[in-house]
Amino acid sequence: MTTTDTSTSRTSAADVDVLIIGAGISGIGAAAHLRTLRPGTTFAILETRDSIGGTWSLFRYPGIRSDSDMPTFGFGFKPWTHRKSIADGHLILDYLQRTVTENRLAEHIHYGHRVLSAEFSSSQGCWTVTAQRSGSRKKVRFTARFLFLGTGMYDHDAGYTPDFTGAGEFEGPVVHPQQWPEDLDYTGKRVVVIGSGATAVTLIPSMAGRAGHVTMLQRSPSYVFSAPAEDAIANALRRLLGHRRAHEIVRRKNIMLTRGVFKASMRAPGLMRRLLIANVRRQLPKHFDVDTHFTPRYNPWEQRLCMVPDGDLFKAISTGRASVVTDHIERFTRTGILLKSGQELAADVIVTATGLVMSPLGKIRLEVDGRQVRLSDTTAYKAMMLSGVPNLVFALGYTNLSWTLKVDLVCEHFCRLLDHMDASGHGIVEPVLDDPHMERLPYLDLTSNYVRRGVAAFPRAGTSGPWTVEMAYEKDVARLREGGVEDGALRFTPARPAVLASAPGGAR
Repeated sequence: MTTTDTSTSRTSAADVDVLIIGAGISGIGAAAHLRTLRPGTTFAILETRDSIGGTWSLFRYPGIRSDSDMPTFGFGFKPWTHRKSIADGHLILDYLQRTVTENRLAEHIHYGHRVLSAEFSSSQGCWTVTAQRSGSRKKVRFTARFLFLGTGMYDHDAGYTPDFTGAGEFEGPVVHPQQWPEDLDYTGKRVVVIGSGATAVTLIPSMAGRAGHVTMLQRSPSYVFSAPAEDAIANALRRLLGHRRAHEIVRRKNIMLTRGVFKASMRAPGLMRRLLIANVRRQLPKHFDVDTHFTPRYNPWEQRLCMVPDGDLFKAISTGRASVVTDHIERFTRTGILLKSGQELAADVIVTATGLVMSPLGKIRLEVDGRQVRLSDTTAYKAMMLSGVPNLVFALGYTNLSWTLKVDLVCEHFCRLLDHMDASGHGIVEPVLDDPHMERLPYLDLTSNYVRRGVAAFPRAGTSGPWTVEMAYEKDVARLREGGVEDGALRFTPARPAVLASAPGGAR
């Protein structure tokens, strides 16, 4: 890796084969796969913050937890061993830290480096990446043969909060979950949580134990379903078979179950709608107005389903510690929120669980041979590379299944691609879209507001061949794990001697 401090003269060091951006789940997964499958490959990880974990170290709001089962949200190469299948954030962070330790990744992580830009030179066959150090104006440059972007889908700097009329008049704290203050004391206080998504349904039961009362204020309902926090079958199999053997069985079971629910929702949306709403009715008091508060206007999986472990949200509502109001906000007042209906909700604390801001590939400015890459002009190849952009791989997980299942497949295919290039003497690979008439679609097809606000800035999806974006694990297994690397849409260029990587496992 060649580093340059722009305030000083150039210093010299060895180039890395792969520069990984982000030390969250995707970046850690990529590094672990390289370490295991290609031990002769050099790599480094650049992380903006001062710790690993991405989302799981950034978000500190009460009750933060996974909304996928951990046997599939964890890595395929490292079994999840905790008894909880729906895990608290600190357990996930501990799991990631153990992954880093066991794979000796810490020495490769450079904290406090925010990547600003990356420029690819075809003549040199490598990327030059410019990063800024935390708390400094100094910029550092790194060079690498390949970029792996594990930056996630969201802007880590700020969440989304609408411009509420009168927001400045409210006398209490207004908090977004992404910037949760450590010293916020809501004990015995009236809390209004604005929102009905995954963050809101997580916050409300968690805060209800300490707050005087918590109200979920929503414009419209979401689908909410209850799942056991502990998987009895998984825990029994671990005792009988051990963690490694049980892991494979439980992982397959959970994938089949989750995919089955999704496919049923696509094929029989009316039936699944009735089943999901009936499940809510069963867990709430008979007098509760489920039609108003838990009956969405859209079909299941047009937006993500919200999962609540052991029905904790419904328990908080049933005991009177929490309530739901479905209405529109007219304005904030000095003491709460005035609704369109004329009702005023009194509040001491307002939490705006109103969504996240989508951010394509870490907001990094990309250039290829002096030409700036506009992401929305590119088309995703196998949902892991970009048309017209050489030697770049990204990992964006599933929206209807565990994120990490896709990350594992992308990392496996990336290692196979590197193996193929080394064996064939290739230095550059570039996806090329030769059909200018192929229809291009949004990368994500959810109707959620956060997707509608941000998806236009993302790469596009194609409608045929390797250009489709499949939110279907079994299809990605076929093309990423079992399918070949050679493809008519990939253009390979021979390696220059100076940048030819060693064979997998070879000495450098």
